[in-house]
This record gives sequence, structure tokens and C-alpha cells, in this order.
Amino acid sequence: MITTEKPEIAEAAAEAGERVNAKSCTETFGADEPLRLDSEVELSPFTISFQTYGRLNADKSNVVLVCHALTGDQFAASPHPVTGKPGWWSNMVGPGRPIDTDRYFVICPNVIGGCMGTTGPRDINQETGKPYGLSFPGVTIADMVRAQAMLLDRLGIDDIFCAIGGSMGGMQVLQWCAAYPGRVFSAIPIATAARHSAQNIAFHEVGRQAIMADPEWRHGSYLEHGTNPAKGLAVARMAAHITYLSETALHRKFGRNLQDRDEVSYGFDADFQIESYLRYQGSTFVDRFDANSYLYITRAMDYFDLAQDHGGILANAFRGTSTRFCVMSFTSDWLFPTSDSKQVVHALNAVAANVSFVEIDTDKGHDAFLLDEPEMLDTLSGFLESAAQRRGLTT
Repeated sequence: MITTEKPEIAEAAAEAGERVNAKSCTETFGADEPLRLDSEVELSPFTISFQTYGRLNADKSNVVLVCHALTGDQFAASPHPVTGKPGWWSNMVGPGRPIDTDRYFVICPNVIGGCMGTTGPRDINQETGKPYGLSFPGVTIADMVRAQAMLLDRLGIDDIFCAIGGSMGGMQVLQWCAAYPGRVFSAIPIATAARHSAQNIAFHEVGRQAIMADPEWRHGSYLEHGTNPAKGLAVARMAAHITYLSETALHRKFGRNLQDRDEVSYGFDADFQIESYLRYQGSTFVDRFDANSYLYITRAMDYFDLAQDHGGILANAFRGTSTRFCVMSFTSDWLFPTSDSKQVVHALNAVAANVSFVEIDTDKGHDAFLLDEPEMLDTLSGFLESAAQRRGLTT
């Protein structure tokens, strides 16, 4: 269960948000505007919560859509209202940053199925008066993007200067380009793939089973019972977090160093620093994330296969596109390896799309897209500047 905002954290977050002109917003869509899901269910009513940064220009041509990853949310560049930690992409979004909020109007929505204000399994089903739990319909990456398109329609924004995101966020970017090619001027999918691999599905299944094995999960009805499958969700987070890092990074940071002791205990407390680190990651995650949302969103990633919807040929997803692409991968990312990005690049080349590709040499693993990687930041700055000039955006 998500911890509620603490007044002192909310106040500090508001002050920090002023520096990037951050605004928290929600849009509710009524019964007459249902979200038609791939599962053939119509979700209504539903709400999308999102953050904006910067200012929209007169002709609405400076919109950057930031799509978040699995455990992210809309707080990309402002402190999180629950944890008080800086926004997950504060090094990327802000005044003078690659996504310059003095120049661009940034929109970062929380995805459908999420747990930070956008409708998901922890919300109340108006037909029953109880939390959805497992009665919430299954969602896909395409559903997430369809909801975002409805949001932009509501805001009167016809097209996007740039869609950008890493990991699951990159999947959303690719889906945007396939489903709404005329609405995306430029796209930056980072550390992602056009479909989820069997290995990644397997890791997700381990996490889901950890949650469902927790007796406090109560078959997904834990909110009704006043319980919380915190232990299961923490283990899911621990298992997933390992995949976000590289062996080199783990060894450099922790090695086989002991945690607050000079010798092993011959027991099952956290003897090693890496054990203590993973336990911390798990315990803090449960304060801000919902267990059922974790089930639904990991499933959405598992279902993603862009080629499948286009006759099994990935290039068909991008046929006729005018979008400018910058595809980026990292040498040490074994969760979404460079080969996944190259498949996207090859598909774009097959339809003569405007695409550049950069593989960043780093030992930081999949999470490199969230970190201070100078080559990544410089590359994105250069690409956005070139796209802005083509778009006619002035500084």
C-alpha cells in the first residue's frame, strides 16, 4: 500500500518543483469517453495524472512527451511527494538540461495501471464500490499510449516535438511512432526493444510469483482486507533490481565486502553489503508502489511485440514514417542489449527512415539511462538541437 504524502516532503517538493516550473495535473474521462483496451474492455471513467514542466509556446510546437519506465511515475524532474527523492530524470529534464524546460514544454503522464493517480487496480471500481484489485482489466503498452493520445487531444495538442523514454518508456515511444506516426516529429527510444524477450518475461514471472506467494496478497484483494503484500513486493523489486545493473558495476560498488562486520555470521542476516543494499531497495520500494500495479505493468511489458501487430514484420510498423529517430543503447545492458536496439534500427533502415544510432560505452548496465552519462547527455542535446532547428523552434 502506498504511503501518503508527508506535509514536510510535499512542501519541499513544491519548492523544488518551482525551479523547473513543475505542475501536477489530472484529467478525468467520463463514461462517454471510454478507453478502449486491447482486451476489448472499455475502461470508464478513468483518470490520468501527469506532471508538466516549462511553458507551452503559442503554436504548441514545443511539446516533449516523457514516457516513464516500469517503476517510474510522472515525477520525472521534481521531487517525489512520497519519498522526497529528486525526480528520476532530474539530470535530463530542467533548465539548461538536455530537455531544457526553458525551451520545451514537457509532459510526463503516469501510465494506465499505475498507482500515482492514474487509474489502476488500487482505485475504486464504481460498479462495486470496492478497489478493482484483479478485476481491473489487463492493459498493454498500446493501451498506455492510447490513453496518452486521449490526454493530448484533451489538452488540444495535435503533435509532439519529441517522444522520449527508456526501457518501458522506450516501448511507449516506439508504439507512439507506429500508432500515431503523423503526431511524432522526433523520437528517442533508449535501452529498449520492439518486443520483450523470453528471458525478461521469465524475470517478471519470478517477481509476480513472489508477490502472489505472499499470504498478505489475499488473491489481489489486500486493500479490502487492510493488508499489504510488502514482503512479496520487496522480493520482486530485489530480483528486478539485479537485472538493472551490470556485474562490473556491482563488483565495483560492493564486491564481497561485508556489511558492518569483520567476519561472516554463518547465519542468514545480511552478511554482505550487496545483500543489505538489495534489502534496502526492496523495503523502500513498497512505500511508493502498489503490488497489483506491479503485476499489471510487468504483464503489459511481456505482451509487447510491435512486429506482431504488423504482419510479423517490424519494418511495417514504421512504413511511411517521417519521424526523426535517435536510438540509443548501452554496452553493458544485458536486460535490453544493443542487439535489441539494432533490430529497431534495421527496421527503420528498411523503410528509409531518418535514424541515427548510438551505443554508449559504459559499465553501469541498464540503469545507465537514468544516470549521469556524459556521452548520453551530449548526444541527446545534439539530436534535440538539430531536431529543434528543423522544427523551427527558436531558443
